[in-house]
Amino acid sequence: MKLHLSRSADSYQINGHGRDHVLVNGVRHETSLIVLPDEVVTPWVVRFEDLSAQDFDVVLMRAPEIVLLGSGARLRFPAPALYAGLLKARIGVEVMDTAAACRTYNILAAEGRRVAAALIIDAG
Repeated sequence: MKLHLSRSADSYQINGHGRDHVLVNGVRHETSLIVLPDEVVTPWVVRFEDLSAQDFDVVLMRAPEIVLLGSGARLRFPAPALYAGLLKARIGVEVMDTAAACRTYNILAAEGRRVAAALIIDAG
């Protein structure tokens, strides 16, 4: 799906997504990544099943207000113990499929929120 939002030169926006990729500021990413308004972190995890607390610590280091976990092509919930560090730091966590996380990221980023989209790319 192609998304159309005005692109600010000083922030990252998600321009499109598919089952096997995410476009960030026109750059195609085919591996899991973290998108913040001021940074893109790649690669991130390989598969949903491989998620660990350390993967969420990578997000925590960037001090977002909220984390949108895109769990891949379908909605899956990780064990809450994996992201307990985020909750302890009073950072909100919302879990959704990756397509929904992409759409939600753009809305929150456009509002000026410090949002992190932690996106798992898988075709399954």
